[in-house]
Amino acid sequence: MEQAVKTTCPYCGVGCGVIATVAEDGAVSVKGDPDHPSNYGRLCSKGSALAETIDLDGRILHPEIGGEPASWERALDLVAAKFAAAITEHGPDSVAFYVSGQLLTEDYYVANKLMKGFFGSANIDTNSRLCMSSSVAGHRRAFGSDTVPGTYEDLELADLVILTGSNLAWCHPVLYQRLAAAKERRPGMKVVVIDPRRTMTADIADLHLAIRPDTDVALFVGLFAHLVSNNAVDQNYVAAHTSGFAEAFATSAAVSFGEVLERTGLPAMQLREFYRLFTKTGKVVTCYSQGVNQSSSGTDKVNAILNCHLATGRIGRPGMGPFSLTGQPNAMGGREVGGLANMLAAHMAVESAEDRDRVQRFWASPVIAEKPGLKAVDLFQAVADGRIKALWIMATNPVVSMPDADAVEAAIKACPFVVVSDILKETDTARHSHVLLPSLGWGEKSGTVTNSERRISRQRAFLNAPGAARADWWQLAQVARRMGFADAFAYDAPEEIFSEHAALSAFENFGSRDFDIGAHHGIERDVYDALPPFQWPQPAGQGSRETRFFDDGGFYHADGKARFVAVEPAETDRTNSGYPFTLNTGRIRDQWHTMTRTGKSARLSSHISEPFAELHPRDAIEIGVVNAGLVEIESPLGSAVVRALITERQARGSIFAPMHWNDQFAARARIDAVVPAVTDRYSGQPASKNVAVAARPFKARHYAFAVSQAKPAEPDAAYWALAKADGGWRLELAFTTPVHHWADWCRRVFTIPGGVEPLGYADVQTGDVRFAFFDGTRLLAAFFLACEPVAVARNWAIAQLNAGHADLRKRYALVAGRPGADKPDPGATVCSCFGVGVNQIAAAVRDGCHSVEAVGRVLNAGTNCGSCRAEIKGIVDGCLAAAAE
Repeated sequence: MEQAVKTTCPYCGVGCGVIATVAEDGAVSVKGDPDHPSNYGRLCSKGSALAETIDLDGRILHPEIGGEPASWERALDLVAAKFAAAITEHGPDSVAFYVSGQLLTEDYYVANKLMKGFFGSANIDTNSRLCMSSSVAGHRRAFGSDTVPGTYEDLELADLVILTGSNLAWCHPVLYQRLAAAKERRPGMKVVVIDPRRTMTADIADLHLAIRPDTDVALFVGLFAHLVSNNAVDQNYVAAHTSGFAEAFATSAAVSFGEVLERTGLPAMQLREFYRLFTKTGKVVTCYSQGVNQSSSGTDKVNAILNCHLATGRIGRPGMGPFSLTGQPNAMGGREVGGLANMLAAHMAVESAEDRDRVQRFWASPVIAEKPGLKAVDLFQAVADGRIKALWIMATNPVVSMPDADAVEAAIKACPFVVVSDILKETDTARHSHVLLPSLGWGEKSGTVTNSERRISRQRAFLNAPGAARADWWQLAQVARRMGFADAFAYDAPEEIFSEHAALSAFENFGSRDFDIGAHHGIERDVYDALPPFQWPQPAGQGSRETRFFDDGGFYHADGKARFVAVEPAETDRTNSGYPFTLNTGRIRDQWHTMTRTGKSARLSSHISEPFAELHPRDAIEIGVVNAGLVEIESPLGSAVVRALITERQARGSIFAPMHWNDQFAARARIDAVVPAVTDRYSGQPASKNVAVAARPFKARHYAFAVSQAKPAEPDAAYWALAKADGGWRLELAFTTPVHHWADWCRRVFTIPGGVEPLGYADVQTGDVRFAFFDGTRLLAAFFLACEPVAVARNWAIAQLNAGHADLRKRYALVAGRPGADKPDPGATVCSCFGVGVNQIAAAVRDGCHSVEAVGRVLNAGTNCGSCRAEIKGIVDGCLAAAAE
């Protein structure tokens, strides 16, 4: 019987509702939940492809010790013994947990409780440190609490939406579609995008401010001074609900308009227009994300933004307010339970003796952490220098995602005892574990997550647990029991943990804390199973309702007032003669974090299939890099080799490279190995978007492209990038040394059976090699090699993996690398939902489709998740402009 289950997407912080349907034959399909208030049925490309990522390929299905299978009893006994021994011999600060915004709140809660209340250390930090901790620090400085005031609806109600440090179109696509739809309904709405790059998000902007990297503080300090000098301050709100205005103004007044121009690099006309729009528009929402947070001045950036909203009283009312866009699906939930090293559960503070006493009494714990623990960068430095003796890493891949990633890998390898809880057996981090524990994945686990607008939603299981995989909270509770804490961790189901979490949020909370979900204390299983999405706070006795904070004050400092924070622009240029470029790292549309989930989907790999770096055309010419050539990016820490994408969307002197690729999918593409461990002094968040680097062409003797039915063995090539493809795999390669027997090389790498001879040729004079291996009419692999980047119709070649090849002419066409006239090349994929390529869109434009909507009617492109609509618009506009010349 078909089963439909409402659950929540496991990707970004939008927190979209998903309906997963399991057919009688076990096939799973997903669609957006039209009743979920975060997305109303919309899904992005990643969410739409969720059913393609839940296979068991590569899963760790049983515990392992030293790479060998082990029982749960033996593995858990060893973990408990090692952590207990470290605490006994070296003290509680000799152990640490590094957890993840991919965990459910229930998992997070148990981990935080065990470390802070029973080990007595605050050495639990999370990869949310890498994305949201500057927002947390800024909120706490201004509001006295980590409170996001507004809701997603505010983006639709605003008359001016400012997107700063946010590529919303690619990183929060459903919110982007909500904003785009609102702008279409109300053309008078204005959108300002603040970003050094011209991202796809900038295509919706009425004004794009291409500021120099890390100059946001100067921009908003200047705005604050402008608001004061133009009588735009809400004097009544400031007097009644804030303090520190005079000091903040004095600091901002010292920064002249000319200095703002000089620091930001903006034209005076653009800067004046931005300041005019903010000053004259009442309903303003300022959204900020990683471009603000991932900075050595990230916390100051946040407070510079908050100062402007506090000064104008534009906070907590419909269509008004600062809005922090969360990166991960449950970074907010982790913050609620104290998942960061400098927080306690329920938004209480480690530094507060009163809060420590309250939490310890509630938990009835033998100890409580008395000081903040080690933040992520400091934590791994402590692992490196031997202070941390036992480390447990859960649901994250720091060898890829942490700055100075090679040093992080070396630290983990040298740590006396490392536990990794994950769903994949082979990740860059898992390969260094002493104990590897199989966790449940999306669709198998049950619990809650909280999105960017404080909305708590259920993730529900609709798949059976594979093998011996178990929930992360269960693993933690089992270790706690073995360490003598059985009574405090006697959980049998996630609703028991959620009930306790709710009770703690309400415990001795007399309106002194923002986070209160006491209405769910004592929740029964059937109610928990049916729990609809709701927004916090929801105290006991109160029903679910939409809430905003601070429209009439009520801040969480002791005096109930917000704080203006005086911030000063800092020096931001880190480049020098040896490292003249500024590297900015980030996400792309169809991949997620380190690709352990999205890398399984051929559809998601079709849009961008290999690591790349964006360079401005003039920069590329000066350093001798050609489009589609390879570029080596280097810092004093290390280097990476990626494909060059030359585009005027990139600012001169800057390079953008995505952070997703790991050693399973590419040879030298872990870009965070290039990023130094520079952090914000308040939040400890790494500065991943302003790195001084050098760039040069990567010289190769040969370049190659291949498709294969079987997953290729790791090739002995100077450069390679592997991606899942429909029917098999695709592989890009570059060689710096010659290979004398290419046919033998192909047999080994593509696992070609003995006796299968290649069709094709190897031209000694030109260096070209073209081979295709067939088993009957089925293509096993095709390999194309040349002395320059290979010109092959790639999507067409991939399609041959699923085609029949009884016709000899088809085989020779494949060797030639060119489709016949009856099989036009679709070109590089633009719409991954429907597999529509750039050549198909261009042909549709030539046939009279002169708008995104017209292209959608003919090709379906852009009609599902909408993430590609900005790219389609660019193609349409480009084709029309070319035709008009």
